[in-house]
Amino acid sequence: MTSTETTGSAAAGGTADRSRRLQALLEILAARGGRLSVAEGVAALQVSEATVRRDFTVLAEQQLVTRTHGGIVASSVAYDLPVRYRYRGDRSTKERIAATAAGLVEPGDVVGLNGGTTTSATARHLAARPDLAQATNRPALTVVTNALNIATEMVLRPSVRTVILGGVALPQSYELTGPLTGMVMQSLWLDVLFLGVDGFSTDGTSCHDESEAGIDALMVSRARQVIVVAGSEKLGRHSFAKICDASAVHTLVTDDAADERVVADLRTAGVTVLLA
Repeated sequence: MTSTETTGSAAAGGTADRSRRLQALLEILAARGGRLSVAEGVAALQVSEATVRRDFTVLAEQQLVTRTHGGIVASSVAYDLPVRYRYRGDRSTKERIAATAAGLVEPGDVVGLNGGTTTSATARHLAARPDLAQATNRPALTVVTNALNIATEMVLRPSVRTVILGGVALPQSYELTGPLTGMVMQSLWLDVLFLGVDGFSTDGTSCHDESEAGIDALMVSRARQVIVVAGSEKLGRHSFAKICDASAVHTLVTDDAADERVVADLRTAGVTVLLA
């Protein structure tokens, strides 16, 4: 095995390595005017051609780039890809939850998302759905969010109309809160709300920050269907500020490590529980 092949094999060895490579490729793509060849990717990352081609395929599947003969070009968006655009392509518990949740949306829906790592992952899986990305009727999806990071990612997707709520940004969560956020949300309706929480039990959903809880509660009240996306470690527990009663939640998407008693209690309370 040559030294280049050895380097390529090591670089391709884990999801963390792949995430760093994908981010680097997007940065190089932006720096080079939106066009990048396989040879240029190999030279920049010092990995094998096969690794670069696989990474190009992943980026294309996420609708971030378009494959060309021998390379990629940036997708047709209103402006260049942000330099520090992040991708997380692993198959972790969070990603399984997000993928399952994203499959519950119908084309044309107005989808709300509050802040959080699981809702952010859900947004990425939504935008990557081929039926939405390739829909002839545009936009195929409308995303309403108070999370700055989700809005930044969604605005890159040609098939998604992105609506961001105004307000004061919280540095710890990238969420917008305050009277302006509430005023805008009060004038909108959502078909589906993906709600990230810090706690969910038969007593209801909750989070750590009362200002976030207030906006989350308003989003719940404006949604036809509320879907909580949360890892099993958040079930059966409470956090500081209540968001809504369990009766306001239609569906919970969690992982298969969830406590069976907690799941049974939530189902008795009328919540549909999906295990990813």
